[in-house]
Amino acid sequence: MARTRIVITGIGGLCALGTDAPSIWQAMREGRPGIGPITTIPLRDLKLGAGAEIKALPERTIDRKRLATMDRFSLLAVLAAMEAVEHSGIDLGAVERIRVGAVVGTGIFGAGCVDDSYRELMIENRPRPGILTVPRIMPGAPAAQVSMNLGLRGPVFGVTSACASSNHAFAAACDQLRLGRADVMLAGGTDAPLVWGVLRSWEALRALARGACRPFSADRDGLAVGEGAAIAVLETFEHAKARGATILAEIAGTGMSADAADIVAPTIEGPAAAIRACLADAGLSPGDIDYINAHGTGTKANDATETAAIRRVFGAAADGVSVSSTKSMHAHCMGASAALEMIACVMAIRDGVVPPTIGYREPDPECDLDVTPNVARERKVRVAISNAFAFGGTNAVVAFTSA
Repeated sequence: MARTRIVITGIGGLCALGTDAPSIWQAMREGRPGIGPITTIPLRDLKLGAGAEIKALPERTIDRKRLATMDRFSLLAVLAAMEAVEHSGIDLGAVERIRVGAVVGTGIFGAGCVDDSYRELMIENRPRPGILTVPRIMPGAPAAQVSMNLGLRGPVFGVTSACASSNHAFAAACDQLRLGRADVMLAGGTDAPLVWGVLRSWEALRALARGACRPFSADRDGLAVGEGAAIAVLETFEHAKARGATILAEIAGTGMSADAADIVAPTIEGPAAAIRACLADAGLSPGDIDYINAHGTGTKANDATETAAIRRVFGAAADGVSVSSTKSMHAHCMGASAALEMIACVMAIRDGVVPPTIGYREPDPECDLDVTPNVARERKVRVAISNAFAFGGTNAVVAFTSA
């Protein structure tokens, strides 16, 4: 029996690099940093001064009453989903809404609402939090809000696995399509972690960079936190062809694994297993891969471990693969990161350009891959894989191919 093919027909996104997918991709191509001083929130006693924030949201028509029920991470997801649907050209009024669903990953929750509620209760001595606090903070809220704003009545649910959430969302959405539960799925991720409590917690972990995020560079000193969302419209190949859609790329396979080791320290075996599983699912060999969008957080442990995992799977073929970490530009957007990196993979295939790892200054013998330092490179990209390796040892890898 032939396997159901899953294709991408629309993408949308927003982050510090831009408030739509074309702007994000243009910034990635140009190697523009989105990381800088945080100006949109009160830092209070936070020591960090850098992050990747969206300075202003794009104008979209959203019902005012519904807007009041959303925390920022839900709003970002809805904005990205609206763009993705428009880009896909699908007429949601002409399809069976019960056959259209959404899976949205998030690594955290409605953190802004939580911060506000604690401040109101403990500092301002209010008797109770806002009545909509629970529906605003729940991790499944972005998927629900996407479904309500677009009228989607098919499979709708949230996925949360820290920094791997978006790739797990893509995998789950592909499953719904292959199982015949839907013809169209919106999938991706969102997070809005630029709030005092979350940032203070990252400070406590001592994982934050002092300034720029420099993945794979010997002088790297940590990650930067960013906010954002990205959504892709996924369809079965047959459905997309029947409506005459432009196919941007194909999701050829997904792979997942768990380290089952440490809540924060990564292993080599877990990521390597996820990469192998993805290649096997897609029917690809290491020599088929042209580009790897690395997890590449900029921490000492992650970048060296990821390099070792890639070399373990790819062997000698690793030297012929272009690698980059776009987190050097859009920062670590937690559960949204892999969704934003989906844009990089899809557009690398479309345009034949590998986005760079910016901020790279010093070679590290433990990170001896071709990390595309500082400047984008023109290269034919037929196959790209996106790595996402999360706290808790939850790993997810997605393979994208030209359709």
